[in-house]
Amino acid sequence: MSSNWQIVYNGWRPSEHSLHEALCTLGNGYFATRGAAEEVPANDYNYPGTYLAGGYDRIKSRIEGKTIENEDLVNWPNWLLLTYRHHGGKCLDLNNTEIIDYQQILDIRHGLLERKMRFRDSDNRITTILSRRLISMDDSHFAGIEWILTPENWSGEIVIHSAIDGNVTNSGVERYKKLNGNHTGVIEKGVIKKDGFYLVSLTSESGIEMTQAACTDLFINGRRIKTIRKTLSKKKYIGQDIPVKCTKGISIRIEKIVSIYTSKDLAISDPITEAKNRIINHLSFRDLYVNNCRAWQQIWERGDIKITSEHYDQLVLRLHIFHLFQTISYNSIDRDVGLPSRGWHGEAYRGHIFWDELYIFPFFNFHLPQLSRSLLMYRYRRMYEARKAAKENGYKGIMFPWQSGSNGREESQTIHLNPESGRWIADNTHLQRHINAAVPYNVWLYYQCTKDMEFLRNYGAEMIIGTALFWSSLAMFNDDSGRFEIRNVIGPDEYHTGYMDNELSGISNNAYTNFMAVWVIRCALNILDMFDEKFKTEIFNKLSVTEDDIVRWRMIIRKMYIPFNRNEKHIISQFDGFEDLKELDWTKYTGKFGENLRLDRILENEHDTPNRYKAAKQADVLMLFYLFSAEEIVKIFTQLDYDFRPAYIFKNIEYYQKITSHGSTLSQVIHSWVFARSDRKRSWKTFQKALMSDFRDVQGGTTPEGIHLGAMAGTVDLIQRCYTGIEIRDDKLLINPKLPESIKALSLHLRYRSHWIKLDIRKNKLRIEFDKGWAEPVVISINGTETKFSANDIEEYDI
Repeated sequence: MSSNWQIVYNGWRPSEHSLHEALCTLGNGYFATRGAAEEVPANDYNYPGTYLAGGYDRIKSRIEGKTIENEDLVNWPNWLLLTYRHHGGKCLDLNNTEIIDYQQILDIRHGLLERKMRFRDSDNRITTILSRRLISMDDSHFAGIEWILTPENWSGEIVIHSAIDGNVTNSGVERYKKLNGNHTGVIEKGVIKKDGFYLVSLTSESGIEMTQAACTDLFINGRRIKTIRKTLSKKKYIGQDIPVKCTKGISIRIEKIVSIYTSKDLAISDPITEAKNRIINHLSFRDLYVNNCRAWQQIWERGDIKITSEHYDQLVLRLHIFHLFQTISYNSIDRDVGLPSRGWHGEAYRGHIFWDELYIFPFFNFHLPQLSRSLLMYRYRRMYEARKAAKENGYKGIMFPWQSGSNGREESQTIHLNPESGRWIADNTHLQRHINAAVPYNVWLYYQCTKDMEFLRNYGAEMIIGTALFWSSLAMFNDDSGRFEIRNVIGPDEYHTGYMDNELSGISNNAYTNFMAVWVIRCALNILDMFDEKFKTEIFNKLSVTEDDIVRWRMIIRKMYIPFNRNEKHIISQFDGFEDLKELDWTKYTGKFGENLRLDRILENEHDTPNRYKAAKQADVLMLFYLFSAEEIVKIFTQLDYDFRPAYIFKNIEYYQKITSHGSTLSQVIHSWVFARSDRKRSWKTFQKALMSDFRDVQGGTTPEGIHLGAMAGTVDLIQRCYTGIEIRDDKLLINPKLPESIKALSLHLRYRSHWIKLDIRKNKLRIEFDKGWAEPVVISINGTETKFSANDIEEYDI
């Protein structure tokens, strides 16, 4: 690390390369390519994956005597391939070459990946290559590589080889390798006006067509070299050999520009025509770079969050923001894509859309709300499948899937491989119904940030009311207790999938699930009060809501059962029977495996199960304190006729902190958040653990398979909302800063109800500055003092 804008890796270490590949992925919201070495195809240490946002394909595999079908994020042909060889020699391979110097630099400010390589071959020839790579944020269909090749102590002819390799499979996740990964076939390839070439690939089931077109140019002293090229065309491969004479000490500049179009694109005739035409008239690498820098500058002007602190906090925070915008950007709007939990950075979780969007939306709501709107439409467009799923499972309303991909059907796996034991295990995590709280929560939070009534009226209300209807049909009234209960679910924890007599049945009355069901129904009732009778009639007819349903809703928000620990007063029990489980020998397991435990895998390897123990992957109960203020929580508990006071929150935090394994990267985010008001030093220490979870791959091998986008966004949001004390309540923006001691200053921009607001926070001062704009004035409450702000207003406060 050399600055607050560059990630620098020194030395060539193949064992660390896969982690660097994921963290050095470049993308633009349309497609992304891992930071693999371009001079070699996929091998044991190099995996040049390229992924299209929303580019899925289904395929069947035969495992454990069963035929299963999985939908995967497709690994597309490798456009990176660029290498060279001496006459009669082999192509460059760093793993079989004496590396004198090696450095890899990810330039976050400009969206550029640099590799500086100096090496000696078997004939004692020393060569230096400076490689620069970009995926254009300015023009989402373009990418490019620039090489500066300098022969230090030799002269002679070499052959530059540039290619597109269609011999790819989905094989980037070790535990998936026994599954069928052959998603693409090559249907056409050819030459474009002698200097260029193209390859067309097609997915096996989804029928997505992608054309990649490339042109490779060589320059010496700024002049383009004209040379005879030899085209190499194999079954799934096309490239060109370009001979060139090298002179000792004279650099050759090589530019490879690539254009990518797919059948999912809008406003095109066909992918082949578009990609070929664009590559014929392509810009130079330097022009692409200038335009890319300008696009990233515009992003950073509003999207940057500046902190003054110690260590590498600023740099890694920017790395997280960088990957958020590489996954979802202006280029994603209207492309019908969701928020993948592992980004478009690898094949982990098969690129599926989970509930991680709950952690990601707050950043985009306050920075690119039009992008949040587009992402919510991903869910809305899949309402048919959600209604179908609810009906097939015997429920009313809409039931979103735990894992979503192309069309919104349930994509959760039915069996999964435990890499610790090598055994395939039955998987029923599709019982995580709380996704049907995450979606309406995101809809409502977006509305609160934007006051986008048109969206709420035409789209958002239907999602919230439809999920409320689902929750009310899922909840069953218990005559003995006089309360509603929800059975056969799995909470966010995921360690507890059932009881010992039936480990695949789910558990009963998960506290988080039940509470969120109440919140969704309350929100739906609130929305019905916001609109006129005409709207009410329309939505009732569309969703088959009856007046009896409304009566039931009003009962549920007063009579939902929330389990409390029988042995420890005021402790919310994670689910029914949680307090009766065995204690885990934490000293044994943390001593052997460290702090971040995947207890499910560890215990299964020992022929045991987390279902026996009071141990959480991520504590479900603490999620409530993450999502809601103490005032909101107490209000709902009071309406449910439970005695729960703000003072009890810290008791719950302490209880669950002791039995949480942090087997999820999201867990440290939650713990940092809930500690923020009661123990800022502890919160900051936990924040730093969360901040470094991907950068240091604390879970041991998961980050190379794809970054954890929810955890990255969660750390950004800890700075953006938690430490600034930002929330929206009673139609006001509340700001109540409580910076940790380690943060000396904080500066950021927020987009709130069509205003751009700049916040500068020091230890004892808060400065609020409204940019020039057109929106109506808004009320902001600063530590309880309300002020109305409009365009160009500037105020300072003591805090």
